[in-house]
Amino acid sequence: MNSKFAAFVIATALTGAFATSPALAQSQSSDDTKWITACVSDNKDEGQTAPVVLAYCTCMNNKMSSSESRSITQWEKANPRTMEACSKEAGWKGR
Repeated sequence: MNSKFAAFVIATALTGAFATSPALAQSQSSDDTKWITACVSDNKDEGQTAPVVLAYCTCMNNKMSSSESRSITQWEKANPRTMEACSKEAGWKGR
Protein backbone atom coordinates (compact mmCIF):
# COMPACT_ATOMS: atom_id res chain seq x y z
CA MET A 1 0.00 0.00 0.00
CA ASN A 2 1.52 3.36 -0.95
CA SER A 3 1.84 6.07 1.68
CA LYS A 4 -0.75 8.44 0.14
CA PHE A 5 -3.33 5.68 0.04
CA ALA A 6 -2.47 4.60 3.59
CA ALA A 7 -2.90 8.19 4.80
CA PHE A 8 -6.26 8.36 3.02
CA VAL A 9 -7.41 5.11 4.65
CA ILE A 10 -6.36 6.35 8.09
CA ALA A 11 -8.03 9.73 7.61
CA THR A 12 -11.20 8.02 6.40
CA ALA A 13 -11.21 5.67 9.40
CA LEU A 14 -10.73 8.55 11.82
CA THR A 15 -13.44 10.61 10.13
CA GLY A 16 -15.83 7.66 10.23
CA ALA A 17 -15.10 6.94 13.86
CA PHE A 18 -15.59 10.54 14.87
CA ALA A 19 -18.76 10.87 12.80
CA THR A 20 -20.31 7.82 14.43
CA SER A 21 -19.33 8.88 17.93
CA PRO A 22 -20.18 12.53 18.63
CA ALA A 23 -18.76 12.33 22.16
CA LEU A 24 -15.45 11.06 20.79
CA ALA A 25 -15.38 13.73 18.09
CA GLN A 26 -15.98 16.49 20.60
CA SER A 27 -13.26 15.28 22.93
CA GLN A 28 -10.49 15.00 20.30
CA SER A 29 -8.45 18.06 19.35
CA SER A 30 -6.56 18.39 16.09
CA ASP A 31 -3.40 17.56 18.07
CA ASP A 32 -5.07 14.38 19.38
CA THR A 33 -6.05 13.44 15.83
CA LYS A 34 -2.45 13.93 14.68
CA TRP A 35 -1.10 11.61 17.40
CA ILE A 36 -3.84 9.01 16.87
CA THR A 37 -3.22 9.03 13.11
CA ALA A 38 0.51 8.47 13.70
CA CYS A 39 -0.27 5.60 16.09
CA VAL A 40 -2.63 3.99 13.58
CA SER A 41 0.09 4.24 10.94
CA ASP A 42 2.66 2.74 13.34
CA ASN A 43 0.34 -0.21 14.05
CA LYS A 44 -1.11 -0.83 10.59
CA ASP A 45 0.89 -4.01 10.03
CA GLU A 46 0.11 -5.63 13.41
CA GLY A 47 -2.59 -7.93 12.00
CA GLN A 48 -5.53 -6.15 13.65
CA THR A 49 -8.63 -4.70 12.02
CA ALA A 50 -8.71 -0.95 11.42
CA PRO A 51 -11.42 -0.38 14.10
CA VAL A 52 -9.36 -2.28 16.70
CA VAL A 53 -6.21 -0.27 15.93
CA LEU A 54 -8.18 2.98 16.00
CA ALA A 55 -9.82 2.08 19.33
CA TYR A 56 -6.43 1.11 20.79
CA CYS A 57 -4.73 4.32 19.64
CA THR A 58 -7.62 6.47 20.85
CA CYS A 59 -7.55 4.77 24.25
CA MET A 60 -3.80 5.27 24.55
CA ASN A 61 -4.10 8.91 23.52
CA ASN A 62 -6.83 9.48 26.09
CA LYS A 63 -4.67 8.01 28.86
CA MET A 64 -1.75 10.31 28.09
CA SER A 65 -1.28 13.73 29.64
CA SER A 66 -2.01 16.62 27.31
CA SER A 67 1.50 17.89 28.03
CA GLU A 68 3.13 14.61 26.90
CA SER A 69 5.62 15.21 24.10
CA ARG A 70 6.35 11.58 23.17
CA SER A 71 4.38 9.79 20.47
CA ILE A 72 1.85 7.18 21.53
CA THR A 73 4.21 4.49 20.23
CA GLN A 74 7.06 5.84 22.37
CA TRP A 75 4.85 6.36 25.41
CA GLU A 76 3.34 2.87 25.33
CA LYS A 77 6.78 1.29 25.79
CA ALA A 78 7.15 3.08 29.13
CA ASN A 79 3.58 2.25 30.19
CA PRO A 80 2.98 -1.48 29.63
CA ARG A 81 0.01 -1.69 32.02
CA THR A 82 -1.81 1.03 30.09
CA MET A 83 -0.89 -0.68 26.83
CA GLU A 84 -2.39 -3.94 28.11
CA ALA A 85 -5.55 -2.20 29.35
CA CYS A 86 -6.09 -0.38 26.05
CA SER A 87 -5.34 -3.56 24.08
CA LYS A 88 -8.01 -5.39 26.05
CA GLU A 89 -10.51 -2.53 25.73
CA ALA A 90 -9.96 -2.34 21.95
CA GLY A 91 -10.23 -6.10 21.44
CA TRP A 92 -6.62 -6.51 20.31
CA LYS A 93 -5.87 -10.19 19.61
CA GLY A 94 -2.53 -11.72 20.48
CA ARG A 95 -1.20 -9.25 23.04
